Amino acid sequence: MQKQLSTQVIGIASGKGGVGKTTISVNLAVALQGMGFKVMLFDADLGLANAQIALGCLCPFNLSDFLSGEKTLDEIIVTTRYGVKLVPGASGMREMANLSVMQAARIVQAFSVLEDDLDYLIVDMAAGIAPAVLSFMAATSRRFIVVRDDPSSIADAYGTIKVLTKDYGLEDIYLISNGVGSAQEGRKLFERINQVCTRFLNKSIQYLGSIEQDELILTALKKHQSILEFSPSSSGARDFRRLAVATNDLVPIAHATGGVQFFVERLVSSRT
Repeated sequence: MQKQLSTQVIGIASGKGGVGKTTISVNLAVALQGMGFKVMLFDADLGLANAQIALGCLCPFNLSDFLSGEKTLDEIIVTTRYGVKLVPGASGMREMANLSVMQAARIVQAFSVLEDDLDYLIVDMAAGIAPAVLSFMAATSRRFIVVRDDPSSIADAYGTIKVLTKDYGLEDIYLISNGVGSAQEGRKLFERINQVCTRFLNKSIQYLGSIEQDELILTALKKHQSILEFSPSSSGARDFRRLAVATNDLVPIAHATGGVQFFVERLVSSRT
């Protein structure tokens, strides 16, 4: 296991909802934690947050309590039974779903004062390309785009990649093919999307891996468990362990390519 020199911040997004973005965020976090890394998951789907449900934990406070000034960021964090620390978002609150860019920046900057010595921060984004989502994505060091093999998911994933690269000038974008019939199908899905990106955006994205269709993943979700806990020998658990290994094999990035960064004060102090 290769420990990270600085916290690697990964944003997990999708062009549309319902493609399994939160399921991938949760299970990747659990898989990395299982490898011995210190992992935090930030549920940045601020209008319909559900990572705490997938992790089977109760959160007495959430991000709305931080933004209101009633709690510090550290005070709303909970430690799940997997060891993964969770920053819970809010659910069913319209004002949280319409977070401003300034509010998003305030949240990002608040992570710099956390005392946790983390290897990975995984940011589970809301679907779409709202300003707050793009602000969070710009603050990460890597961006994972989740896509399924259906026309609307592909079109929306491409649209997200287009905005990230053309409007924000962001690099280090990776594709995860979800719910595919085989690893070969997942690779072919990536190649199709990458060809379009290369042709029309003059940008090439990278392939991280595939999660094959496994009904046990949904069953585990309904039982508020990670697939790695519910069925460790399943194909789904195997794929998430592979995804975690592929993530850890990526060369560490010292800082984000966007504007405001997570843990920026730590990064500055580590260089001095």
